[in-house]
Amino acid sequence: MQCMEVWGGSQLTARGVEFGGLDAWVYSKPHGQAQRGGDVYYASSCGTGRITRLLLADVSGHGNAVAATAADLRTLMRRFVNRLDQTEFVSLLNRRFVEMSVGGTFATAIVTTFFSPSCRLAVCNAGHPRPLLYSAARSQWILLSHDETAGSNLLNTPLGIIAMAEYEQFDVELKPGDCLICYTDALIESNDADGEMLGEAGLLKIVRLLTAPDGGALDAPQRLAERLLEEIGARYPDNLTDDDVTVLVVRANGRALRYSTGDKLRALGRLARSLVRALIPGTERPPLPDWNLANLGGAIIPALARRWRAKS
Repeated sequence: MQCMEVWGGSQLTARGVEFGGLDAWVYSKPHGQAQRGGDVYYASSCGTGRITRLLLADVSGHGNAVAATAADLRTLMRRFVNRLDQTEFVSLLNRRFVEMSVGGTFATAIVTTFFSPSCRLAVCNAGHPRPLLYSAARSQWILLSHDETAGSNLLNTPLGIIAMAEYEQFDVELKPGDCLICYTDALIESNDADGEMLGEAGLLKIVRLLTAPDGGALDAPQRLAERLLEEIGARYPDNLTDDDVTVLVVRANGRALRYSTGDKLRALGRLARSLVRALIPGTERPPLPDWNLANLGGAIIPALARRWRAKS
């Protein structure tokens, strides 16, 4: 991934991507022989390579309608590529799906933003299955959720259901070796060997077995994704065959990407071109950054960036 770029879509893929502080692997397979499915995945890197945003959405429907939706999501990803705060981005996602809801279009989604100077990952869940989080220090997997999400019927609902829905986010610190798995519902709607649906608890159990001390599946995101899908597919004949299947595995590597002067100049050129295009009426808004010290000042003085949402 280059700075100021957005990668992804809704087509078949099995690809690894390296970001500042993260290694990621995306596997996505549309249902049947379709060219594009209802699972949409995107990754973006800001103009300095410090802000990585990852989106995984399960959109109702298939085919051309979802392809158009995926194009809209890419446009929004570009618009917010340099923004630290993802709350406005998620709210606009919901409004866009509300506009499309006349045709019955809605989506569940996981949106995450990783800021490499502070190693913090902001997570927003819009009605999506809960991600799995691995702590290398504790050698433990958990279902990642926010304890304070209960109580409001208008909180964190799927995109496009309620126009006035609110979306909160919470932060986790990713240390080297920590791992996050996001996925679509084909995994938890698969069956165990006894024919019972796996659900989140069953998926968590499988991941714990795969990454036991002798499991060896945490070497790389690609290996973990492949082992997980192989295990689920082997447990019951029809598993992972009746729906789109997408899994996103992210592993903190503790490394900062180094960009050449040419890379930085090309990113600056992409930003400049977007600013010029924005002068034409009706074109998309330019990807301006957050106007705060952590983002603007941190691009020059890294110590300022590390203070963003720092927690004791």
